[in-house]
Amino acid sequence: MISIDSIISFISGFFSLGLAIFVLLRNRRIFLHRVFSAGMIAFAIEAILTALSIETNSSQMVNVLQRIRLIIESLIPPIWLIFSLCFAREDYRESLRRMKWLIILCFAIPLIGGLIFNRYLITQIALDEHRWIIGLGFSGQILQIVILITTVIVIMNLERILRLSKGHVRWQIKFMIIGLGGVFALRIYTGSQALVFKSIDTSFEIVNSGSLIIANILILRSLFRLKMLSIEIYPSQAVIYSSITIILVGIYFIVVGILVNLFKYLGISQALALRVFLIFLAFLGLFVLLLSDRVRHKIRYFISIHLKRPKYDYRKEWMKFTEQTSMITDIGELCMKVARMISDTLEVLSVTVWLFDETNYRLKPAGSTVFSGGELGHRISENFESKLIEVMKDQDMPVDLDNPYIPWTKELKNSLPGALTEARIRYCARLFAGGRLLGFITLGERVGYEPFYFEEFDLLKTMADEIAGSILNLKLSEELRKAKEMEAFQTISAFMIHDLKNIASTLSLTMQNMPVHFEKPEFREDALRVIRQSVNKVNNMCGQLSLLTKKIELKKVETDLNDLILNCLPTVNGGERRISISHELLPIPKIYIDQEQIQKVLTNLLLNAREALINGGEINVKTYSDKGWVMVSVKDNGCGMTKEFIEHSLFKPFKTTKKNGMGIGLYQSKMIVEAHGGKIEVESQPNAGTTFRVYLPIK
Repeated sequence: MISIDSIISFISGFFSLGLAIFVLLRNRRIFLHRVFSAGMIAFAIEAILTALSIETNSSQMVNVLQRIRLIIESLIPPIWLIFSLCFAREDYRESLRRMKWLIILCFAIPLIGGLIFNRYLITQIALDEHRWIIGLGFSGQILQIVILITTVIVIMNLERILRLSKGHVRWQIKFMIIGLGGVFALRIYTGSQALVFKSIDTSFEIVNSGSLIIANILILRSLFRLKMLSIEIYPSQAVIYSSITIILVGIYFIVVGILVNLFKYLGISQALALRVFLIFLAFLGLFVLLLSDRVRHKIRYFISIHLKRPKYDYRKEWMKFTEQTSMITDIGELCMKVARMISDTLEVLSVTVWLFDETNYRLKPAGSTVFSGGELGHRISENFESKLIEVMKDQDMPVDLDNPYIPWTKELKNSLPGALTEARIRYCARLFAGGRLLGFITLGERVGYEPFYFEEFDLLKTMADEIAGSILNLKLSEELRKAKEMEAFQTISAFMIHDLKNIASTLSLTMQNMPVHFEKPEFREDALRVIRQSVNKVNNMCGQLSLLTKKIELKKVETDLNDLILNCLPTVNGGERRISISHELLPIPKIYIDQEQIQKVLTNLLLNAREALINGGEINVKTYSDKGWVMVSVKDNGCGMTKEFIEHSLFKPFKTTKKNGMGIGLYQSKMIVEAHGGKIEVESQPNAGTTFRVYLPIK
């Protein structure tokens, strides 16, 4: 006759096997489904081997079965470690890559200890009152240590997932986390007992089988809530050092040491497994209660009503909102953060922020605790959307769409049955700022199905107004950025058109005179010169504009800067204006620079100085070295610049004081100097002249 102990083990084994098949049938192509099924199959094999060990009377058969069971047991935590690293992760491949050596080690040690050192797994087997006591050798003890360490890591990962989940996601996964966490927490206890006594008591394996049945029930509930295991949460960069698991495990081992000695002293051995199982159920029930959103809601409501404590601290909520959203510059990220904050604050699992899509003015979820990842493309029906906009656009306060005393809510529900349920909508608040309707916030049923009262509506109104203001600011910033880009484009176009028009006029005049004067050699020479100059001007314009988008690539060589300056000075000589050029080139060390690029800078500064000397004047060029820098100054006594122009326009593209300039030369010069690790300084006063100083590092 089969004993009750083996029946429990068989039930847990076949239950686990059924869950594995159930998940695989849902979608076997998903990696997480395959890992989950592998873990449940390992649980099933272990439980069935335990049942067979209980039913046999042969110590030799128990020896064989338990050796296989020990190897399977040691492989269970590594499989679930992979699951805990992949579950609810946006990029599980990166998690696996970071932890690959730990995973390899967790698989390698059990396989080496179980296969190569198999003879040292079990030392002896004894029958004690219908239960087998299996003595562990050094290999078996090492396996138990590895099992304990890996199990602790698995629990830490599961705990972290649960802490980081919010709203609807937590509602979906919490029973799976509790079930798996409970199974592994109990295995820490049974594994520590095996280490302390250097033996395995099959009665404790029955406890593991019983806990597995309870865990499977909880997991099954989560599986019905989850369509797929591949959900996503967005964890922060907080690492597992903030976990309380390590602290609890440390306290646990201290308590176990005390209890072991106490049990030895009192001679307690009978029905110990049953007591352990009852304690496990009590702790599991406590965790379920503590993580229940309804219980948390009841406690909070009791404090608010009976202890006369304000339910919401508006100042605290406003400060929290400001602190968590002030640095966010992306509208999608802001909406996702806001949805989670509202979910936590108002204890609503389903919160969605809907914004108008600028392309077709349709509502689209921008942040949600209901929709995740690719589901954010979900849309409600256009008919329902238009009716919702029509009735909500003038509603200053949030509205309960289930309120029977508001006539249009009943009409809305009757005209579109199922639309509210599909999008998990009961409450709705508009996002209105700057005279613009930006979208809506929709909330589902509250935890415990408690309705919103005035205090909740008032807080939701305040939060919706804050959110609308933040969204509008981000939208206006984006519009301003686009406007500046368009302004820059228009400025470029204006300069280009102006210069091209001049070139076109010159070429047009040449073409008009060509039929009349083509036979004259001097005309042909002038025509070629005009065409050549026009081509050079177009090429120069294209080259200057291309610098706005190209990254400067330097080809540095050792250079005497004084020689480079002497080569540039002839470019400003000549012309009708009376210009005097002087230079004071002191001895300076050679430096590594791109000669062609720095020559552009020097030429541009000299030409600018020449342009500033409208009625003639002086240009002075000076070089010297000081404190690791080589300095070049170009000074003129020309028209100068205002302080306002220097602060707001100088070195910016398309800003110039010259009639025919494009405002690109100084912008280009600054880019070249900074690419060399240098800097440009300027001093100027209207009608008193300008001095540019270029600093280039010696090293």
